[in-house]
Amino acid sequence: MSSSRTLFPLSPPEPSSSGARRWLALVVICLAQLLVILDASVINVALPSAQLDLHLSDATRHWGVTSYLLALGALLLIGGRVADVIGRRRAFMIGLAGFAVCSVIGGLATSGALFFAMRAGQGASAALLAPAALSLLTLTFTEPAERGQAFGVYGAVSGVGVAFGMITGGVLTQYTSWRWCMFIAVPLALAAMAGARWLLPESRAEGRVRYDVPSVLMVTGGLACLMYTFTAGETEGWSAPLTCGTFAAAVALLVLFFRRQRHVRDPLLPLHLVAHRTRAAGLLAVGFGGLGITGVFLLLTFYFQQALGYSALACGMAYLPYTAGTIAGSSLSGRLLPRTGPRPLLTTGLLVAAAGLALLVRASTHGGYWGGIAPALLIASLGVGAMFAAGSATALSGLAERDAGVAGAVFNCSIEISGALGTALLATVFAAAGGQRTAIGHTGLDGYHTAFATAAALLATGAFLANCLLRRAP
Repeated sequence: MSSSRTLFPLSPPEPSSSGARRWLALVVICLAQLLVILDASVINVALPSAQLDLHLSDATRHWGVTSYLLALGALLLIGGRVADVIGRRRAFMIGLAGFAVCSVIGGLATSGALFFAMRAGQGASAALLAPAALSLLTLTFTEPAERGQAFGVYGAVSGVGVAFGMITGGVLTQYTSWRWCMFIAVPLALAAMAGARWLLPESRAEGRVRYDVPSVLMVTGGLACLMYTFTAGETEGWSAPLTCGTFAAAVALLVLFFRRQRHVRDPLLPLHLVAHRTRAAGLLAVGFGGLGITGVFLLLTFYFQQALGYSALACGMAYLPYTAGTIAGSSLSGRLLPRTGPRPLLTTGLLVAAAGLALLVRASTHGGYWGGIAPALLIASLGVGAMFAAGSATALSGLAERDAGVAGAVFNCSIEISGALGTALLATVFAAAGGQRTAIGHTGLDGYHTAFATAAALLATGAFLANCLLRRAP
């Protein structure tokens, strides 16, 4: 016990500490969240260079991205419960340390197997880090006005993380090496660890909580099968035995998991977290946001590099309007949330994002970037920023301290799983509408147009459901 207290001191800052200290703690939390989000996308632009260097085949190169998402999505729920039990700051620092170690080894990898394994290790570390960060944010800011502003900042970081990862990946790949897309996580992790040591309070669930091992296996196996179903669908075909088999296994395991949560003494997922109407509406809205947005980034990367002929750096820089709009939308949403409540911000944000994606339907190789794509990205990002800031606050409202960690895991899990589903869905729509012909050099853009229209429809559906479920703010 004494050695653990030396490594991870449990004495928290005094509750009466200055507001400046709370906002410095927010910087540390947001730095960790940026690390989680950035690493989900930073390798995308660098993957072609990594493929050549590590001699990856076309059939296996996608694991540079999917191994991270698979580990993160499958382990988020248990990561939240572990954070509740061992202490949220301790889990935060362990996650950061694991991230740094895997980043160094992955950056030095000379084989595809080691590279993929370290990407999965980063995902597992993120599954512990992300819910701990979100619960620490929830417990640090308790006053409604300050909490709204804090979630606005947090939402901005979450929203811009994907675009910032694309930009960073382009810069590092073009001017250094793809390996620096792995190494870049190390200074971020070390800086966050240093700040956490002095600024973040320790907290944990009261009482003795036992781990429900069967539930861990069910949900981890079910989510892993579900994530792999999307991967297999793209590579093997959606009617292939492997795809159908993994989907059936995912459904069976997840059904068994939810049935078990109704009866065990210490459930891995307390069902009241998702049964609460307002909280469920926030999770649903953020989930539909992930469905509509995440896959668009993948398609836009192909569009920039293949249809418009952009370099890796130019491709990354093309996301700058999205970054600026997300920051602005999140900041505005955080300020308005205490006065308006989440309902208008969620519905309007999703509808504005849908309008931006609808404008991408008009994109063409002759229309140019500034004349069509940049305005569409800016409009979409304003809506996404507002939606994520309001959605994160809504999904984590009214929580007991005991459930803060697992609630953060549920929130992050909804983003990762919906993002994987949306990517798979839009890739299927893209191919079915003729996108494969476009991808190999033909001039038709029907695949892109149909996929962007589908993404806009998903966001509009999320707005409708959020409007129906959320009670009007008093």
